[in-house]
Amino acid sequence: MKTFYGDDQRRHDPKGFLSSGAPQPNPEKPERIDRLLAGARAAGSSIHHPANHGLAPIAAVHTPEYLEFLENIHRRWQMIPGASQEVIANIHPINRSGSYPASAVGQAGYHMADTSCPISAETFQSACWSAWSAVEAAETVMSGERAAYALCRPPGHHAFSDVAGGFCFINNSAVAAQRLRKQADRVAVLDVDLHHGNGTQGIFYGRADVLTVSIHADPVRFYPFFWGYADERGDGAGLGYNYNLPLPRKSGDDVFLDALESACRRIEAFAPQALVVALGLDAFEGDPFGGLSVSTAGFARIAERIAALRLPTLIVQEGGYLCDELSDNLTSFLTGFGSAV
Repeated sequence: MKTFYGDDQRRHDPKGFLSSGAPQPNPEKPERIDRLLAGARAAGSSIHHPANHGLAPIAAVHTPEYLEFLENIHRRWQMIPGASQEVIANIHPINRSGSYPASAVGQAGYHMADTSCPISAETFQSACWSAWSAVEAAETVMSGERAAYALCRPPGHHAFSDVAGGFCFINNSAVAAQRLRKQADRVAVLDVDLHHGNGTQGIFYGRADVLTVSIHADPVRFYPFFWGYADERGDGAGLGYNYNLPLPRKSGDDVFLDALESACRRIEAFAPQALVVALGLDAFEGDPFGGLSVSTAGFARIAERIAALRLPTLIVQEGGYLCDELSDNLTSFLTGFGSAV
């Protein structure tokens, strides 16, 4: 299986974020890349640099207003006397319909869901190369490869069409799914991250051509709090094309695999021609966020069940934070997937 990754993805290096109102070091660090590359190589994957695919595949799922914001907001922010080094929103609208503020502060609040997605001078280009890694992997799958892995960092599944959040700016999984739609009439996105893929759900919530399925820690007391409940089934033409499987905190391998079986049955009923796996390794029992308790061996079992769907599959990296086992967890997943093919 080929891995796609561009080194400019390292340039985004956020310094902090707010957790329960307190400043904390940001866990979405460039060092994640080194751990994940080591895990991919240990699984026998070769590393390939993506091409610059331009904004077109990104703009297929994100609004031009939002992309203009991402590209220019840091420069504008630095013109504000006394502003922080990184763009961090301090105001968020209750209602986002209608008016659009002209000020950088107002637009930051409009386009940033929380305080965990600080924007530096390097963020936009890093996020673009992350998305282009997903696009390149999608092109590889479309050309006939059974599977490909996109080492996407910064991650993406909390980004809506015009909102950043949860360490995410461009929704790499959504970009990949939309790219696969060039060849596939129906695409499924299976999100196995610790946190609900609220941005991915939001992007496709009114569509019947992309099925979104997410297995995650119950949001009733866990990020992202406002999305990820079982009664969120889609809207309009997309009603019945979104499927959430929230799990009790600290659920381990067996509970996760039971939910995965339900997810796979829903995917089989949809009969997609391609699959995007939003791979979050933060479901691990030793991940710093500590929400679920999947073991290293459990990731191989998860991968084996997904591989049994026998679909052209694009694996897009989402969460998974710095711990001693991060590399091993990716190796376990990629090896498990390959052994089942």
